[in-house]
Amino acid sequence: MSAAAHTVSSPAAAATRVMNAEQAGRRVEEVLDRLDATGDESARAGAEELVRVLMDFYGAGLARIVRLLDAPAAGKVPGGPLAGLLADELVSSLLVLHDLHPEDTATRIDRALDAAGDHSWEVAGFDDSSATLRLRSAGGSGCGCAGTAAASQQAVEDALACFAPEVASVEVEAGAASRGPALLQIGTAPPSRTAPGPAPAKTR
Repeated sequence: MSAAAHTVSSPAAAATRVMNAEQAGRRVEEVLDRLDATGDESARAGAEELVRVLMDFYGAGLARIVRLLDAPAAGKVPGGPLAGLLADELVSSLLVLHDLHPEDTATRIDRALDAAGDHSWEVAGFDDSSATLRLRSAGGSGCGCAGTAAASQQAVEDALACFAPEVASVEVEAGAASRGPALLQIGTAPPSRTAPGPAPAKTR
């Protein structure tokens, strides 16, 4: 399983070491100063880039939360404002990353399949021990060609990376109407992303 699938910290642990923006900034500067003292310019540059990437990532997440909560329809969404946040890929990925997401794995897998868009897949099972998700073709509206299947696969991988990063691999079974083999090997996940956040599940 990708290291990105592990949570950063538990809510209880985070609550015991809450710091404000000034304290966090001071900690970052202290770390950068220690790297400066080593004389390793590449290490310093790498650390500064990491800080920028993290700032961009969390800044985008906070901006999305504000936008969703400020939307006129936010209060009219079934389940309240929280439901709108949980349905958003970026916000959901941040909540999962910090072990703050209130939904279980099965519910988030369903969200990922809904987010994939074409409803071509249904869940056949999930193995907790191997973190393997088994999907079954639901027929969908695609033409069945390789290009359509690849696009659908990519959409599923991207959505799982956001909503259920604990899924390490995906196996796709043939549908009941299919004359093909019982297990389809549909490729591998895309290369690891450079931005922080959950990595895509590997499909096999």
